Amino acid sequence: TSSRARVGILNNPSSKIKEDNTAIARGILAAFLTQNHNNLKSFLSKLSKEETAKSLAAGTKIAKLLIPGMDDDTFEKKYNTLGLDLIKTHQMFCQEVLKLLPGQMAVVSNGR
Repeated sequence: TSSRARVGILNNPSSKIKEDNTAIARGILAAFLTQNHNNLKSFLSKLSKEETAKSLAAGTKIAKLLIPGMDDDTFEKKYNTLGLDLIKTHQMFCQEVLKLLPGQMAVVSNGR
């Protein structure tokens, strides 16, 4: 609720990282890199729903889930070129630096 708060996402998957099981993670990262804060917030809300995850797992293309107002072309280009190495780097950071187990969740805060 604060305009001074910042949010970031680190992925710490518990399973082997592959194209077909990283659609949501890549969608989140692509949205963070390409969208303004209003569209980002709406899109992340949509991606966080269970029915969205089921739809993507069933083969729905992420382009069908974009919301009005998003920069569709920029998002799709980033989504399609975002490699799995970034998610693997997140995973390594979570496990090596933060000492999380695979799939374990945490909140990291750095406030004044």
